[in-house]
Amino acid sequence: MKHVSILLDESIDMLNIKNDGIYVDCTLGRGGHSEQILKRCPQGHLYAFDLDQNAIEESRPRLEAISDNFTLVHEPFENLASVLDRYGVDQVDGILMDLGVSSPQFDDASRGFSYRFDARLDMRMNQEADLDAWKVVNTYSQEELTRIFREYGEDPFASKIARKICEIRTEKPINTTFELVDVIRSALPPAVLRKKGHPAKQIFQALRIE
Repeated sequence: MKHVSILLDESIDMLNIKNDGIYVDCTLGRGGHSEQILKRCPQGHLYAFDLDQNAIEESRPRLEAISDNFTLVHEPFENLASVLDRYGVDQVDGILMDLGVSSPQFDDASRGFSYRFDARLDMRMNQEADLDAWKVVNTYSQEELTRIFREYGEDPFASKIARKICEIRTEKPINTTFELVDVIRSALPPAVLRKKGHPAKQIFQALRIE
């Protein structure tokens, strides 16, 4: 399946790219936006950030086919200022951010991002990170789970779902996305389960953010 970059033409036009400009793509993804930036600044330089090592590995050949005027950075874009300082860059001509999880991460069942596939609970943007969704679900206290479900998922049943997770995991770990969905369903009243939309949507969102 080909990945389609969202608002590609619009965002590139808004950057008003200069031939010798310095640009930052804070969310490299599969390289669609970075490719177009690089094509338009042959005498400039592009710095592209991504926490997902798969994204970096897949994008590199795509960018190398255009030029070598780019630097791929395997760090969160919150480190933007310190990274650019490290490379001696004190000002740039444009910054692009495409915020959120990219569709290839949801479509890769093994990454455990989605309730559409049964996979080990993972959800890490950065596969080198120690904290994953399995650890959150199976080691966080009931109070901690309630907090992230409320704050990050805005789920009105946060406390009930957190309590049910803690009950179930005393018997056995909750290992997969489908197992977690079953636990969430078991904590919700029938009237909620009959509503449109997936009952685990907000909880999965909260776990990804955490």
